Amino acid sequence: MKFLLGVLFTVVVAIVGVFTVVMSGVINIGADQGHSPLVYNFLETARTRSIAYASKDIIVPDLEKVEMISSGGADYKDMCAGCHLSPGVESTDFSESLYPKPPNFTNAQVVDRYKTDAGAQQSFWAIKHGIMASGMPAWGASHDDDRMWAMVAFIRSLPELNENQYTMLTTRLDDDMMDMSLNSDMMDMSEGGAGMQH
Repeated sequence: MKFLLGVLFTVVVAIVGVFTVVMSGVINIGADQGHSPLVYNFLETARTRSIAYASKDIIVPDLEKVEMISSGGADYKDMCAGCHLSPGVESTDFSESLYPKPPNFTNAQVVDRYKTDAGAQQSFWAIKHGIMASGMPAWGASHDDDRMWAMVAFIRSLPELNENQYTMLTTRLDDDMMDMSLNSDMMDMSEGGAGMQH
């Protein structure tokens, strides 16, 4: 009985101690100062385990389809590249200023972990639900699953792309651009036809 009371007393003292430190305001939460290794490892483990547990039953579609990879490029450029970088870009204001640092998806060693089914599940989950206090938004609030899977597919292929390939795969063709392209093609055809008549 004394042992249980001792354990209970220790737990209560620890809780009161943590509460007192938190309420004092002495903990620096600035993003320009890193956590201690103990706190950082604790938070990284909690994040990794949480995402792995929450994503384990997600069904992964065929992420090797060319159309899936190419359709994820424009969303990646608009929503991800500022933090997770692009070919030829070593850093941005966001990637330098966030803590913890966002993973660099142009780095093959970083992206290799997403090439397994478990890695794809976890990547999709993080894109959809975001990560608290990390700067990672929950894109599921504004995007459907197909678009988010396309981003996962694109991220998995990103380290293999050079700057020109990246630009081609991330250019968003809106209706105006399509109309201009169509009109230009029509003019070329009519000029070619007129030249043939002479």
